[in-house]
Amino acid sequence: MTGIDDIKRLLGEGRTSDAVDAATALLERAGISDKDRATAYYLRGNAHRKAGDWRLALNDYLEGAALEPDGPAAMAFNHAQEILNFYHKDLYNP
Repeated sequence: MTGIDDIKRLLGEGRTSDAVDAATALLERAGISDKDRATAYYLRGNAHRKAGDWRLALNDYLEGAALEPDGPAAMAFNHAQEILNFYHKDLYNP
């Protein structure tokens, strides 16, 4: 049985695909708390982001933020938005 710590370990090892699979399996499990569900969405979002799939990362961060508005998924969503919305005018007007 995969848990939050296992997903964190997989992410730490750079195994993003395995982390996505583990988080998905945890999310499909019945009876997990909303806090653990929000954390699983956050971690799966991190795995997607590290793999370069920002769209899936943002979707997972939003799901986690809906469950825990003051949790890490909400902050990750806001940070990701800031990164994606960054505009450096000097790079476009040499």
